[in-house]
Amino acid sequence: MPMPSPPPPAPPDVQAAESDLLRQLRPSRLIWPVLIGLGVVGFLFWRSYTPGSLAPLADAKWEWLLITLLVLWARDLGYIYRIRHIAECELSWGQAFGVIAIWEFASCVLPSAAGGTAVAPVILTKEGIPLGKSLAYTIVTALLDNLYYVLMVPLVVVLARKELYPRELDSAFVETLRVLFIVSYLAVSAYAGLLLYALFVNPFAVRRLLVRVSSIRALRRFRRTAYRHGQEMVNASVQLRGAGWLYWWRASISTVFVWTARYAVIGCLIAAFVPAMTSHEFRFIFARNLTYKVLLLIAVTPGGSGIAEGAFPTFFGRFIGTAAMTSFIVLLYRIVTYYFYLLVGLLYLPRWAGRRR
Repeated sequence: MPMPSPPPPAPPDVQAAESDLLRQLRPSRLIWPVLIGLGVVGFLFWRSYTPGSLAPLADAKWEWLLITLLVLWARDLGYIYRIRHIAECELSWGQAFGVIAIWEFASCVLPSAAGGTAVAPVILTKEGIPLGKSLAYTIVTALLDNLYYVLMVPLVVVLARKELYPRELDSAFVETLRVLFIVSYLAVSAYAGLLLYALFVNPFAVRRLLVRVSSIRALRRFRRTAYRHGQEMVNASVQLRGAGWLYWWRASISTVFVWTARYAVIGCLIAAFVPAMTSHEFRFIFARNLTYKVLLLIAVTPGGSGIAEGAFPTFFGRFIGTAAMTSFIVLLYRIVTYYFYLLVGLLYLPRWAGRRR
């Protein structure tokens, strides 16, 4: 009986992209973000700790800690379900877990502006999904994530009003943060609108637009990249043209679920260590999370390390109480939303890297 033929090798560009990704995710790159993040937390403790300042830990509400763990668990299950559904069930549940594990790991290791979305097509292709489909599925996740932000911001602005920005900040910095928030919102809105038009109306017009814009003398070096992105949108539109309303409904609901859970984590953690938290305060914390994330989006450090820890007390300290307790919650927050995923990714990466398509 003849032996089965081995699978054909991946196209050279895919192989190169995978090699580049593994180089970016090598364990040695974890040293600096971990040192920076823990160094900032250590400085916060050094500056704020006094004997007895952590006494509120004895009165921690374990039910809220349990809720926090359930929210994190539900969020991760939501991510796994969403990517499996968006990929039209071409991934097994185990493969979907692997995709999310490496995706989150990449988000922790790479600068926040790049994040895991930039390498998502490589991750999906590694699981046996053709590159064209991988790009289409990545565009779907980007579209839905951006639409969540576009639709949620007006709601939280109305909800929080002046409380959207910390009073403790210098007025000039608040104004700068407000400008960054508005600019990021307009940019995300424009990008989401472009993706919507490309996927559902006229992808060829979007491709022409990108090429024409990149034909400007100052942007000519981006012309090939612009054409490639335009072609990716054309291919994604063709790939997703047959998707029915149920496909988009489930993808949208799961997106709302995972991002709402993601933004609720800080409120759940704070509620575990303060005497009482009203629903009004919880909504404020949720709303302020969106301005907090603006700083992380422009952070140049891997996963926003150092920036996330340093900015946390300014944005959420007044809801907590003492500076030492705020420093403790910063550490706990980063453990459950950053260091945990670094550890999972570090343990799973060798198995993922050694897997054949």
